[in-house]
Amino acid sequence: MKFLDLAKVYIRSGAGGNGCVSFRREKYIEYGGPDGGDGGKGGTVWVEVVDGLNTLIDFRYQQHFFAKNGQSGMGRQRSGKDGDDIVLRVPVGTEILDEDEETVLADLTVIGERVMLAKGGNGGFGNLHFKSSTNQAPRRANSGQDGVERTIWLRLKLIADAGLLGLPNAGKSTFLSATSNARPKIADYPFTTLHPNLGVVGIDNTEFVMADIPGLIEGAHEGRGIGDRFLGHVERCAVLLHLVDGTSETVAADYRTIINELEAYGGELANKPRVTALNKIDALDDDERAEARAALEAEVGAPVLLMSSVSREGLDTVLRAVRSQIDDDRLRIKEEESSVEEDAPWQP
Repeated sequence: MKFLDLAKVYIRSGAGGNGCVSFRREKYIEYGGPDGGDGGKGGTVWVEVVDGLNTLIDFRYQQHFFAKNGQSGMGRQRSGKDGDDIVLRVPVGTEILDEDEETVLADLTVIGERVMLAKGGNGGFGNLHFKSSTNQAPRRANSGQDGVERTIWLRLKLIADAGLLGLPNAGKSTFLSATSNARPKIADYPFTTLHPNLGVVGIDNTEFVMADIPGLIEGAHEGRGIGDRFLGHVERCAVLLHLVDGTSETVAADYRTIINELEAYGGELANKPRVTALNKIDALDDDERAEARAALEAEVGAPVLLMSSVSREGLDTVLRAVRSQIDDDRLRIKEEESSVEEDAPWQP
């Protein structure tokens, strides 16, 4: 399934039905009078968060959503039928943006959350509504209100507890595959990852969701590469895990490249808690490890962890460091399997 995290949608609520001008005229009935009914309300456009979706791919094939108009009023005091509402179903973490792509109309982060995007027009009053002691035969009725037409953007930001950052081929996808059941594409060339991947990582009887996004390169904030398109997916993360390739000859410069791109991106992303780890240490001897670690710690100004996703050396230490930065309410406690078997009579 193709990953789609941005979609342009055209919506229109239904117009209200017109009121009716009608008079009761029946044989053998002495008194008539106005009996025009009111028009029905137009349908409203809603957006609702549902479970089971993780992409906006549905809006690639349908971009126009128009609610039904209300039915006009009729004689014999009959009101028109209300127009049917229409509901846009989106995944958790979807932002609703105005046409300028900057104004946030709603941020949907809870399953079942429902927001009105365009209210349907009210129905017009029929001439029965205007009947009074001084105006017993009104010959006027109101028209229904027009619907609301607007253009909106849907932007998906994945809900993850921790996010992976690093240059292309820093080992992010390998790390995710080694610590979770996710199976992202892994190859020996840059930009293997073209869209974000999610994996559930478990450590010490707790689980959390980790997001792997395409690698960043220098100048990403100016449009180079594709990684900056997906930085929004780690904005909701509690902690960022920054992986640096230990086999690189410029580990300090590689680290600074990512930090500069985070600062250029803006927002609170650069200020989020970070865990820095030197990856691929299985390819280094003791002296090379110490040299690379010292150079990176001098640039970071904080301790740097050592790990290898292939040999699994230091993985648990890194996961514990990430877990310690995640709020307790985000963690998921694993259900322990009971090893005690109850004695019960045999049954076929």
